[in-house]
Amino acid sequence: MILSQNITVEKVWQLLENIYDPEIPVLSVIDLGIVRDVHLIKHPSNKEHIKVVITPTYSGCPAMDVISMNIKMALLQSGFKNSKIIQQLSPAWTTDWMTEKAKEKLKAYGIAAPLGKSFDKKHLEELKVECPQCRSKSTRLLSQFGSTACKALYQCNDCKEPFDYFKCH
Repeated sequence: MILSQNITVEKVWQLLENIYDPEIPVLSVIDLGIVRDVHLIKHPSNKEHIKVVITPTYSGCPAMDVISMNIKMALLQSGFKNSKIIQQLSPAWTTDWMTEKAKEKLKAYGIAAPLGKSFDKKHLEELKVECPQCRSKSTRLLSQFGSTACKALYQCNDCKEPFDYFKCH
């Protein structure tokens, strides 16, 4: 479907690739997998609007309001005035929805990417998390929570650097 403002679903998805998570600015909302759907809707009154459905990484994630606002602003700047951002809680977001590109970007940014799949959860103490600084697997858990609720804090036993691990869920 093409709207009168020349907006297509594909163009909206491309636009969303440039909306970044405010807590992890190297990851787009597409990289994270939090965009669930994009709908183009034409009302009987001939008014058209876009609906973007997003799922928070955690229920109550404070970044979601900023992300919603950034999506709305990007759509507005692209000439689309009628948009609605919907937060959908079910099904719950999982790290399985992250792209492989996102996991590579995390590592380059200094955050260890989630290990495994969400259904194969291990206790944080059991994980052999690779240090994103020196690549050593001789690391230890310092805290179940890092700089945000979705991360745990580890320290490398070799280079001694602390680092965040993006928890698998």
